[in-house]
Amino acid sequence: MTTILITGGTGLIGQHLQKKLIDKHYSVRILSRNPTKATEFYWNIDTNEIDEKALLDVAYIIHLAGAGIADKRWTSQRKQEIIDSRTKSTELLLHKITQLNIPLKGFIAASAIGYYGAITSDSIFKESDLPGTDFLGNVCQQWEMSSLKFNTLNIPTTIVRTGIVLSKNGGALKKMNTPIAIAPIASSKQYIPWIHIEDLTNLYIKAIEDNSFTGIYNAVASDTQTSFSFAKILATKTKKIFIPMGVPVAILKILFGEMSLLLTNGSRVSSEKVKKSGFNFSYKNLPKALEDSIQKP
Repeated sequence: MTTILITGGTGLIGQHLQKKLIDKHYSVRILSRNPTKATEFYWNIDTNEIDEKALLDVAYIIHLAGAGIADKRWTSQRKQEIIDSRTKSTELLLHKITQLNIPLKGFIAASAIGYYGAITSDSIFKESDLPGTDFLGNVCQQWEMSSLKFNTLNIPTTIVRTGIVLSKNGGALKKMNTPIAIAPIASSKQYIPWIHIEDLTNLYIKAIEDNSFTGIYNAVASDTQTSFSFAKILATKTKKIFIPMGVPVAILKILFGEMSLLLTNGSRVSSEKVKKSGFNFSYKNLPKALEDSIQKP
């Protein structure tokens, strides 16, 4: 039985992926700061600790761990936590794999479309484009550079640049789906690249089962909507009032500070490379994805 080690396995994506892998008869282990189950093993990036038993006979590592980008205001301290949680965790994994001489078949790492920066432009960003020069671009660039070091050990490496993940179990959609009325954000012209959690987790499984699926891929559906059209479709699907006026930027800056850039900006991102790899999206358009992702009362 092939053994998969997941970091960030208790998060939204990790839980969904873990269930799918078990259903496909993979053996799954989780790295956790607070292990409570037999399949969970201790690690702590602050003290550079990993329970080495977690790595024995592991064939693939799926690295999802990282402090939530939108969980807290971006103070200087929080920004450093966001970077360190991604780069130091990857470096710790690399160090232990090297030290224990683990013959990994693949290292599969999360990244984000924030690589291209928090901007709104006419460009449709491809994997070969340069990173953004803002905080998000810098985070993702450092994150990916640390993951690509696995290539130096001749370990096939795959990086998944993820858009907004749609799931009925939480995440961004829960925050968008306000109780009474739904409205776009700011100018409402910024784009919202998204992906259904089923397609995202299938991409991670493809990286395990398809030896040619290495390198960097944008994990987004091709049906990119603007904030205006996204909100309108969401209002229709939830039978709520649609307010066409966007939430003012000034209010968002007061509420979220610099982090408001996540809400007020967004560009289109190409999914052509992942489609050319032979991957077929189950949820190609937003209405269908929302129908499956909205929590039923």
